[in-house]
Amino acid sequence: MNINEIIDRIYPLPMASKESLKKFITEINHPKGFCLMESNKVIPQIYFLKKGIARAYASTENNDITFWFGTEGEPIVSMKSYVDEKPGYESIELLEDCELYQLETKKLKQLFNEDIHIANWGRKFAERELIKTEELIISRQYKTALERYKDLLREKPYLLQRVQLGHIASYLGITQVSLSRIRAEIK
Repeated sequence: MNINEIIDRIYPLPMASKESLKKFITEINHPKGFCLMESNKVIPQIYFLKKGIARAYASTENNDITFWFGTEGEPIVSMKSYVDEKPGYESIELLEDCELYQLETKKLKQLFNEDIHIANWGRKFAERELIKTEELIISRQYKTALERYKDLLREKPYLLQRVQLGHIASYLGITQVSLSRIRAEIK
């Protein structure tokens, strides 16, 4: 997905504003397994996935808990770093070779002060990330594992071909054994 499409998915900008924003965006590539963001560190960039898939996870003493998958066109951001310039709690691992667009948060915030359209784009960006977080919390609190799996099949079926089942199970908040039972039940 190209950067113009990604920008417009968040919030369409006038051409001059879009060009100002794009001046600060660079393309980078990283291999599968690369840790794009580490927990407990301030991340001074936001990223957009041009090609590939990534996961966000938090580590506990015994395992990693996956709570997000990002695919083409989606932003990758530590909101705590983005908003407060404080260390984030998540790590981001690339699950495929990835092509990314990188934007320095400091440059973006500078543009917010110079261009009201870009400031509105940034507001819409943050609002969308808030809604994703809200939906995740509601899903985890009020839906059964079977309902969460059915939602995944309906909304992101391609994840089952691109992501290890262990990560899927962790994302659903269940064990791999429970995921196998659910999958057998649905077939």
